[in-house]
Amino acid sequence: MTKEAAPFRLIDVATRAGVSLATASRSLSGSDGVSKERAEYVRGVALQMGYVANAHARSLAGGAASTVGLIVHEIADPYFTEIASGVLRIATRQSRTVQISQSQRTPEGELLQIRALRAQRVGAIILAGSGYTDAQTEKQLEAELGAFQASGGRVAVIGRHQITADAVLPDNRAGGLTIASHLIELGHRRIVVLAGPADLNTVSDRLAGIMDAFADAGITSDTVTVIHTPFTREGGLTGTDQALHDCPAATAIIALNDVMAIGSLSALRRRGIRIPEDVSVSGFDDITVAADVGPSLTTIRIPMTRIGEQAMEMVLAAKVSRPRRKKTGHELVIRDSTGPVRT
Repeated sequence: MTKEAAPFRLIDVATRAGVSLATASRSLSGSDGVSKERAEYVRGVALQMGYVANAHARSLAGGAASTVGLIVHEIADPYFTEIASGVLRIATRQSRTVQISQSQRTPEGELLQIRALRAQRVGAIILAGSGYTDAQTEKQLEAELGAFQASGGRVAVIGRHQITADAVLPDNRAGGLTIASHLIELGHRRIVVLAGPADLNTVSDRLAGIMDAFADAGITSDTVTVIHTPFTREGGLTGTDQALHDCPAATAIIALNDVMAIGSLSALRRRGIRIPEDVSVSGFDDITVAADVGPSLTTIRIPMTRIGEQAMEMVLAAKVSRPRRKKTGHELVIRDSTGPVRT
């Protein structure tokens, strides 16, 4: 009976790469103190050897835990899928494991998932998704994350203003201003906004940017109608049906995410309403399928994959005395779903 070969150890990788044991450990864990070129070389040697890190031994040795917890509102939402893709891309480069959970779009769900990840002793938590307008809700989340950080855990948040942690902040207010300005320049004044849940900071920020655009143009915003529906395709369908009933004179619809905008396109097509000849439709985020729907969707591009990468890089970077804040920027992507107001 053939005896299986023993798995390679870290000392074997160090010997093969011609570096010290400490350098090999730092290279494979992504720690500071090793040049980028040397770290990449050591990781390449380890990959060729088929070396698999012993996560339990690493934690016993006091090194950074190899598992990062990622909490999203809903993984089926393309916005969060693309963020998760960015997180996983960096995790793969740094030989880390990512555990993904979802909150079902509730603050109670977020608290539950944070506590579950803490119980599983992950080394870092990335909390992705809008914060809540209710200050008490955010305080509870911050207290839970603060206790995790006090015990040595690392935290990065995406789209949260108030939580004291490293943060990646999507360009929501500025993006709202840009998309509304685009429609105003096309002559639209009677606009319906499909705005998602009213308790989300993302919604209030994007709405504020839309109102900024009207103020900057010297136009009263009382012709803007805001309809709050779920951040889903079904929310776009029902919101558009309500808009057509309540605001028959509207010439444009701004959906505050692309999934809702796609639902809006479907609702309009079912009624035989031409896009953009009768009603212009725009979205927000620029998910992958936005260019492929019919008509292709005008939207605000937020770099979701890069957002995930930045959040992962933050929790793997050296600690700093003050939380880091990174704005994402945005880009207006004009496609076929918007056009000049009908005469």
